[in-house]
Amino acid sequence: MMKKLLIILLLVFAVGCSKKYTTSPQETTTVPDEPIMEETIEIKEEVVEEVEIPEDEMFREEEIAIQEMSTEERAQQIFQDVLFDYDKYDIRAEARPILDSVASFLNEEKDLNIALEGHCDERGTNEYNLALGEKRAKATKNYLVSLGTSPERITVVTYGEEKQLCTDQTETCWQQNRRAHFVILK
Repeated sequence: MMKKLLIILLLVFAVGCSKKYTTSPQETTTVPDEPIMEETIEIKEEVVEEVEIPEDEMFREEEIAIQEMSTEERAQQIFQDVLFDYDKYDIRAEARPILDSVASFLNEEKDLNIALEGHCDERGTNEYNLALGEKRAKATKNYLVSLGTSPERITVVTYGEEKQLCTDQTETCWQQNRRAHFVILK
């Protein structure tokens, strides 16, 4: 009997503790009285017109920018190595505009003195390359003097093959070493 009573109590207890589930009313969708307008975003494209600047104006702007630089900064822009052909010291046609700019700059900057270093590639004897380097530096000096630069402001130095820019065994490398190089003297 005790077992029956225990089973009944457990059943009553189990039924009394059961969860009660409630259902919520279904969600309803309402349709608005007025239609919803989607917002449109207007994208405006900016039209950039190309303006052609006359070449002489571009040159003047570049000239003004260069004039606003310090003397040393301007010199770095203007002083470019003058390159030479193998076993030659003649000024090449493509070097003339560079030297014209250098002469113009030196004629404006009367207090500036320079050294012209003559360099060669590694081919040839040391003595031959020293002499050729000197001829290259002197040819460059003579060209500048012919454009009005005072010869007293230009010192000639030869290094022959001693100060190589490039050490590869190629024509491109040797060409870089056959040069006259500008150095500002303080």
